[in-house]
Amino acid sequence: MEDVLDELREQNVSVPVPLELPDDDALVVVEEELLLPLPLDLRNYLLQASDVVYGSLEPVTAADPYAHTYLPEVAAVAWARGMPRHLVPLCETHGHYYCVDPDGEVQFWRDGEISDETWPSVWHWIRDVWLES
Repeated sequence: MEDVLDELREQNVSVPVPLELPDDDALVVVEEELLLPLPLDLRNYLLQASDVVYGSLEPVTAADPYAHTYLPEVAAVAWARGMPRHLVPLCETHGHYYCVDPDGEVQFWRDGEISDETWPSVWHWIRDVWLES
C-alpha cells in the first residue's frame, strides 16, 4: 500500500483549486448518508489519497459535499442506475462504475452486470487501473 501511495503522490497534478482530504468525522457523515460502513481500504484511500488529481479517472471523494465526485452523490446515481446496493462506488467512468464490495474487493459494474474484472483491494485498483489511466 505504501509504495502505491508514494507513486500516486508523485503523479499528483497541481490544479488551481486542490482537493482536500476528509477527516474521520467527515467519513462518519458519509457512512450515515450511505447507510453502509466503508470498506477499510476505501476508508484508508479517502483519508490518505482522495486529494490526488491524476490521469483520466476521477475516483470518489469525501471532503466536499458540493464536488461532483462526492461519494454519497456518486452512490445515489449508481444505485439509481441499478448497481447493487451493497456495493460502494469507487469511480464512475462513462456511466459504468468501479465499486468496492463489503470485503474490499474492487469490481467493475457495466451495463447492469458485474464483469469478470476484479482487483483484490482499492490499492491494487489504483496501481493497475488509475495509475495507468
